[in-house]
Amino acid sequence: MEGLKNFVDKVGYPRLIIGAFLFILCVMAAVLAIPVPGLIGDILTRVGMNGILVLALVPAIQAGVGLNFALPIGIVCGLIGALVSIEFKLGGFTGFFTALVVAIPIAAIVGYFYGQMLNRIKGQEMTVGTYVGFSVVSGMCIFWLLAPFRSPELIWAVGGSGLRVTISLESTIDKVLNGFLSFNVAGVQIPTGLLAFFALCCIAVWVFGKTKSGAIMNAAGANEKFATATGINVNQQRILGIVLSTVLAAIGIIVYSQSFGFLQLYNAPLMAAFPAVAAILIGGASIKKVAISHVIIGTFLFQALLVVSLPVINILADGSMSEVIRAIVQNGIILYALTRETGGDLA
Repeated sequence: MEGLKNFVDKVGYPRLIIGAFLFILCVMAAVLAIPVPGLIGDILTRVGMNGILVLALVPAIQAGVGLNFALPIGIVCGLIGALVSIEFKLGGFTGFFTALVVAIPIAAIVGYFYGQMLNRIKGQEMTVGTYVGFSVVSGMCIFWLLAPFRSPELIWAVGGSGLRVTISLESTIDKVLNGFLSFNVAGVQIPTGLLAFFALCCIAVWVFGKTKSGAIMNAAGANEKFATATGINVNQQRILGIVLSTVLAAIGIIVYSQSFGFLQLYNAPLMAAFPAVAAILIGGASIKKVAISHVIIGTFLFQALLVVSLPVINILADGSMSEVIRAIVQNGIILYALTRETGGDLA
C-alpha cells in the first residue's frame, strides 16, 4: 500500500485520471471500429502543432512569473510575421522562416515592455496577464481592419481593405513542416519535420536552462529573496522570462498555423492560453515548478484525449457532448492545479 501511495503521489491524481480516461476511450474506439492508425497520426500531428505554445509557458514559470495567461500577446506577434510573409508571396520554407524572422524581434520588444509592466504588479501576474491578453486581442481587431496589407489573399474581396477572419495558407506555408521528411508506418503518418522542430525548441529551452543565464533566471524565480541577497537583479530576470515566453508563443502560432493550414485573426487568439496552461498542468507542472518533461507529457495527454474522445463521443452522442467534454477537461484541470502549490513530481 505504501508503494502504491508513493506512486500516486509521484504521478499525481490528474495524470492518473486522464490516463485512465484515455485508456477507456482507446478501448471504446477499438470497439467502435474507429481507425487506430489515423488516430495515432492525428495525435502526433497535434502534439507537434501545439507543443511550442505549451513550451512557451516554461520560461515564465522558471522566472517566477507563474502561468503566462498573456500568450495571446506573443501569438499576435507571430500572426503579424506570417501576414508579412504572405503579403510578399513567400512560400515554403522561405516563407516560414521569413515569418519567424519578422515575428521574433517584434515579440521580443513587446515582451520586454510587458515584462516591465508585470514587475510593477507582483503577485497578480496571472490575473493581469489574462486581462492584458484579452485586451490586446480586442485592440488588434481594430488593427486587422486598418492594417496596410494589399495581397488579395489577405484582404476582403468587397471593399478592398481590412483583413479576413480566416486566411488560407495553401499557396504559401501550408504544412511545410508536416510534409518535410514525412513517412508512413503501418498506416500511421509521421510528421517528421513538425516533431523535429518541436524537439529542437524543447532542446533549446533545456540547454538555455543549463547555461549561466538560465541558471540565474531559475534562481531568481525559485527564491526571490535569496536571489536578491546574492546580487541577482530579479526584475531583470523576470523580464527575460517573459521575453522568452512571448517569443516562443510567436514561434508557436506560426508552427500551429502552418500545420492547421489557416491563419485565424480577430478573436481567434482570445482563449489560446487556456489549452496550453491545461496541457502543462496535466504534465505535472505547477505555478512554481516546471520541466521540459511536463511539456511533452502534458501535450501528449491533453491532445491524445481530445483526438480520441471527439470521434468516440460523436458516435455515442451524435456530437452533442464533444465540446462539453473538452471544456470540462481543460478548465477542470486548470482549476484543480491552481488550488495547489505543487504539481506532480513527474520530471
